Amino acid sequence: MKDVYVLAVEQTAPVAREALEEAFSGDEVQLVFGEDDCLFSVRAESSRVDVSFEVRDAPLGWSPDLLIGTPELRRLLEGARGFYRVRYVPGQPQQTVAVFEALWTVRTLMELVEAVCVDVTAFRMHSALDVEEITELDFDIRDHVTIHAMAMGEAGSAMWVHTHGLSKFATLDVELFNIREDDLPAAETFLHELCTDLAFGQGPTQRAVVSTSVGKAFILVPSEEARTNLPGVDPELFEGHNAQMVTVVSPEGKHSMGEMLEQYRDRFEEETEEQALKFKAQAERLMPHFKARFLRRGLMEPLAFVVRAPFEVHPDGEDEEPGDEQLWAEVITWEDGKVIGRLVDGGETTTEWRKGAHVEIDESQINALAVTREGRTLDPDELKALLQAELPA
Repeated sequence: MKDVYVLAVEQTAPVAREALEEAFSGDEVQLVFGEDDCLFSVRAESSRVDVSFEVRDAPLGWSPDLLIGTPELRRLLEGARGFYRVRYVPGQPQQTVAVFEALWTVRTLMELVEAVCVDVTAFRMHSALDVEEITELDFDIRDHVTIHAMAMGEAGSAMWVHTHGLSKFATLDVELFNIREDDLPAAETFLHELCTDLAFGQGPTQRAVVSTSVGKAFILVPSEEARTNLPGVDPELFEGHNAQMVTVVSPEGKHSMGEMLEQYRDRFEEETEEQALKFKAQAERLMPHFKARFLRRGLMEPLAFVVRAPFEVHPDGEDEEPGDEQLWAEVITWEDGKVIGRLVDGGETTTEWRKGAHVEIDESQINALAVTREGRTLDPDELKALLQAELPA
């Protein structure tokens, strides 16, 4: 059994047994109380989640500043004195299923008490709404894994980029070396894709050469082996990171990932003001045809209509100046100048907008349009042909 989540609360007494029995009733699980030093255990045919409770005169020892989460959650954690520890055996009955079962236990508890949930494997804090969305919406590895970047030397020209959080999926965390600072977004995107595969048990095996969709290749090797090829790196760099990891290297065993990350770089080229105006003008010009074509699409047509709009975010907390992120949403309904859509991806800077969340977009806020067919985005000529195919001559 491994501690994965901790619920921090102000109360110094646990939830009453009667309240727990009522909260978990109807979930087709068995509650076992007082066994193996647990407050209670949630058991199903193939899964088991244990919950213990402890009271402390001082916090658990984490510095809230080192945890990812809102200032509001940090304040809750700093004032907490009661702690529910949620543990399970990672990987049983299946990697993501085990995590979901534990989160469902966490969610049920957070419906009974005001709490902040700390993912101790990923150094993340979650609110009750976060946990509800994580269990309801599309799986997004960013809710479960944290990526850290640390300078390998004083100059800071090369970075050690590594993950925290994969242990909850019964797999090893991943690391990259010699990453340039301007390649960090590309490295993070690559790691998110790789970690998603690993979380579902579909990742590459160690020492097997993996080719990406554009022909780049890499292998995973044990970290204790890969780090021997890092001359001049101060061992203090790895202090506090004693767990074994796997390292991404070239098929020749070199820490040269620049060529492999090339395919990810163009995703992070900032849109110029000229490009933004061009997309906005195109959206306004095509909007009537785009909307009409969406409304008459066939039930079995393999088409997805997606729109982009700005979404307000608060990366520095609710009380600070908001920003905005440009997010894409697949259109579900379109009525009275309002689009109800489903976010294609979650926000990059906060968890306010999660992948799969349903959102309402005012038609006037749409600044870009696209159509995908069987997962491939149509190019401008294909889009134009699609929208004009059924127009009267």
